[in-house]
Amino acid sequence: MSILVSISFQFFQSVLLIASAPLLMGWMGQNRAWLSNKTGAGILQPYRVIHKLLLKETVLAKNASFLFCSVPYIYFAVMCLITMIIPVFWSQMAFSAIADVITLIGLFALARIFLALAAMDIGTAFGSMGARREMLVSFLAEPAFLMVFFNLALMNQTTSLTQIVTTMLSHSFLINPSLAFAAIAFFMVLLAENARLPVDNPTTHLELTMIHEAMILEYSGRHLALIEWANQLKLLNYFAIAIALFCPWGITNTLEMTPLISSIVIVVFKLLIIGSGLSLFEVLSAKVRLFRAPEFLTSAFILAILGVLIQLLALR
Repeated sequence: MSILVSISFQFFQSVLLIASAPLLMGWMGQNRAWLSNKTGAGILQPYRVIHKLLLKETVLAKNASFLFCSVPYIYFAVMCLITMIIPVFWSQMAFSAIADVITLIGLFALARIFLALAAMDIGTAFGSMGARREMLVSFLAEPAFLMVFFNLALMNQTTSLTQIVTTMLSHSFLINPSLAFAAIAFFMVLLAENARLPVDNPTTHLELTMIHEAMILEYSGRHLALIEWANQLKLLNYFAIAIALFCPWGITNTLEMTPLISSIVIVVFKLLIIGSGLSLFEVLSAKVRLFRAPEFLTSAFILAILGVLIQLLALR
């Protein structure tokens, strides 16, 4: 197989994920509306919002530095880069050499740090407050995130995301206790890192409760459009990681047309199911107080540690 074909499909996968990220968010919003007995704005509403923001004028504060103006582009570019190292439809990626779980966590951390720095750059109270809260959440979520990946690394004897997926594909479907603990911990981290209920409410602007929204209050126009799009892409990336780690069955090992189309259909179906499940969970959940968030993420860390310990016992 030509390396050119491999790289071309890698870029095709990335473009497809970037273009469909708002659609996934629209699907989740429509599901929440249906579950609340409402009509909803439709699954294309995120595209309308992004289009409207792109047409609006960008307003900047007088003391906005180059960092504040460049962070939306950096944030969006990092999320796009992550789409290129996650095996979504095909396990034998062109960029498999850099598809390492540590690299993946580092890229998410890089995007978060730049966003927090931009929030503090203007010097507003809300921006600084949101940045501090975001760093608190990430400080508690990252250890659990690492333990989830270490669990899978112990199980498959590698930290390469591509090799983990390939090894998992060779196993028959079964319920593994350590994998179950890791999956629950990953779901809790997903909620915290993507500003979802019960850790954060992505639709609120109440100063006492908002975390992520406080960091982007000073953005407008195309800058806000890029940040919103990057947030949607971040959630899709987490969904793709969940599929790759815990239910990779359906991802193809070849670039032949029939298995590839089948893989795309199966992965899209999984994304729709996960999106519907998350929507149902959010409808049934209420936001916890900020001081209860550490307890939530500590529970995720404990579950991830239990998964690692069970896996270590299984290897002995």
